Formats: sequence, C-alpha cells, structure tokens
Amino acid sequence: MNIHPIKESIKANIQQSEDLVIKELKAEEKYLEVIYINTICDETQLQDFLIKPFFEIGENSHFLSYLLSHPKVKLFDSKKTVQEELISGKSVVFFENHIFLLDSKLDKNNTVTETSVEVTILGPQSGFSESLPTNVGLIRQRYPEKTLVIESTNIGSISKTSVNIVYDSKKVDQDVLNKVKEFLSSIEIEMFQSGEQLLDFTKKSKRTLFPTIMVTERPDRTAVNIAAGKVILLIAGSPFAMLMPTVLKDQMSAMADIYQTYWIGKFLLIVRYIGLITTITLPALYVALTSYNPEVFRAQLALSVAGSRHAVPYPSFVEVIIMLLMMELLMEASIRLPKAIGSTATTVGGLILGQAATEAGLVSNIMIIIVSLGAISNFVIPISTFSFAVRVSKYFILLLSIFYGLVGVILGVFMLLAYMVSLDSFGKPYLTFREERV
Repeated sequence: MNIHPIKESIKANIQQSEDLVIKELKAEEKYLEVIYINTICDETQLQDFLIKPFFEIGENSHFLSYLLSHPKVKLFDSKKTVQEELISGKSVVFFENHIFLLDSKLDKNNTVTETSVEVTILGPQSGFSESLPTNVGLIRQRYPEKTLVIESTNIGSISKTSVNIVYDSKKVDQDVLNKVKEFLSSIEIEMFQSGEQLLDFTKKSKRTLFPTIMVTERPDRTAVNIAAGKVILLIAGSPFAMLMPTVLKDQMSAMADIYQTYWIGKFLLIVRYIGLITTITLPALYVALTSYNPEVFRAQLALSVAGSRHAVPYPSFVEVIIMLLMMELLMEASIRLPKAIGSTATTVGGLILGQAATEAGLVSNIMIIIVSLGAISNFVIPISTFSFAVRVSKYFILLLSIFYGLVGVILGVFMLLAYMVSLDSFGKPYLTFREERV
C-alpha cells in the first residue's frame, strides 16, 4: 500500500489543530510513525502497547507479527477514511507499507455512580455511567446469558454517536426489534447527545404527550426488561438506557416493587395509581365543586370551603391557576438552582409565598392544601419523563372544568383515556396490562 499520500492527506486536513501529535520512532533498522489527537487518546496505552514494544522487539518481522496479533490493533479498513478513525479516538500507525489503527480512545466517564433519579431503599444502588463499555459491562454482570446480543450503530451526521442495541435473541419480539431498527435508521439529526432526544422522534408529528420510550438509569431495571423481551438502547455519553417498547404499566412500576414482599409491592403500586389520578383530577375537581356543583359536599364542608374563600376576590379557577403556576415555577427553580442552595431556596420560597398569598387574600387555605397534595401526588410517579407529561395533562382537564364543571372533569378523563388508547409503542398498545413473563 502506498502510505505516503495518506500521510500527506492527514497533515493537510488536520494540521491546523494544536492537539494533533505526530511522532517518529527510530530504532536500528526500524522506523515507525504514529499520528493521534492527544485530547481524546490515552497516551498511557500508546506507551504500553506501541512505544515500549517497538524498542523491545528486535526484528521488523517480529514487531509486525506483534501488531497483527494484538487485540487493540487492526489493519486499516478502506471503508472509512483515516481522518474519521483519527477523530474518533484511534491512533494511526504507519509501519513499513502497512497502516494500523490502535484503539487508544480516552474514556474519562467510566466511573459507576449511584442512582440519583430512580432511588430505592432496598436493592442495588449503582447506576449507569457515561461510558458505553462500562454500561455494557454492568448489563453483562446482571444478565450472563449467551443469547444476549449487542449490535452497534451510529446516529448523528456530525456527532456520529455510538449506540448499542441490546436484546436477548431468544426472548425478543422480532417485529418489535425490526421496528426499532427501522426507527433508528429513519432518524435524521446532526448532533445526537442523549437518548432523551429519541422521545421527539417516536411519532412523525413530534407532538405525542406521553412518552412511549422509557428512560432509566438503573442496570437492574434494564436487566429485568431484557428478560421480559424488550429492546434496550445504550448511548455513548449518556448515563441512561432507553427501553422499548414501553406501556403505561412500565411507567408506573418501580424496582422497589420486586425488592419488597408481594403485598407491600402491590400496595405501593396502588398508591402510585391513586397519586396519578389525584394529581390529574384534583385541581379540576376543586374548581368544578366550588363553582358549579357545591351540593356534592356535605353542608358543613361546603360552608367551610365557602368561609375560606370569602376574602378571595377572584373566581376559583383564577385562584387555582395562580397557585399551579407558582408551583411550576418552584419546581423549575429547584432543578435550575445549584444543589447547595436549591432545596433551601425552594422550600423557604414556597412557605413564604404560600403564607403571604393566603394572608393577602389571593388564595384560600384549602387551595394551598389542594396544590400541595397535587404536587406530592405527582412525585410518587417513578419515571420522571412520564411525570412531566402528567403535569401537563392536568391543565387540559382543568380547562374543561372551568367551562363545564363536574361534567367537564368526567369528559376530560374519558378524552385522556381515549388518547392513551390510541397510542402504541412499537406495535404494543399503550394501555395493555398483560403481565410479562420475567
């Protein structure tokens, strides 16, 4: 192979970069040249796997045999350009009339961290990292089956982000697998950084409210879902895995359910569904019952509600919207603020604003209870992407209750159910409650 034009091509195209390193090594009759980018390459690996053996191994033929047999070294594949291999973290080695590629990519995010989003009291506490090989290793440890298949692809015309498709060939639904692969091949995006971006591509309209892909940071949940026949996506640089297909039952399940006794797990699951119904309907029910249908209350409770609102100058729906928006702002502030002051600032801010709003007569005491209970009920949903969708859906039912009262609440719930029935996740109905065999 004529390697001189390839050398000149690399130097001409990437020479302006300050982190491009070109080393020439000479020993007796041997000559070697290596080109790499030091900001994304592990120079320790270069020293151990290339430079030391170059000076320790005597003859050219022996060193050539060493390169050909080393697991981290491979001959140049003409299907890709040398420049593409170089900027992906590989070192390009020129020896005699051969071009070798040494996999020396520097992995700075391979530390296994504790879970921070899906926290459980019992069970494993380790979560995924931002390193793709580390995440694959975590799954391999929990799922040591020879039928486990890992396929690789790239997404992003600029980022070329590595994505691993993980599944059990014996248990996976082939129709689902084919739909997942077709879905990935249809994605057209320049910069692909995280799996959460896939949520925008699950429907052609990109306006689906409820997520049809589950996002999880737990290797144990991932292993359980592989055993259930699901397809898993691992994205380089993201500490989350994507689970497909995903239905409502999956969104409401937590790993704590299998680490508890049977009846405690079922009780916690029922509590979550009660929380789901409460957070969606409670603000709308307050408006409907206070403004349209107070006869539903017992007389003492109706008088108590009316007494708490006697100083409020606005209709009940204005009161509800003010408090809901205030709660949304507090939630967003708790996410954006630095961790050192976030919890303190939002707690103090919520207490001061709630008390001041009540004393000023802008909202009633019962409204504070309603909004707080709705927010707490939303927090019991274990999957954050689904809880965000629930936060939005309650405003739709609230809007109907403003115009139609209790009838609007019932109508809104049925419309929401009808919408969820129309959804599917890679061919699986969203409201299916069929038990998966694990």
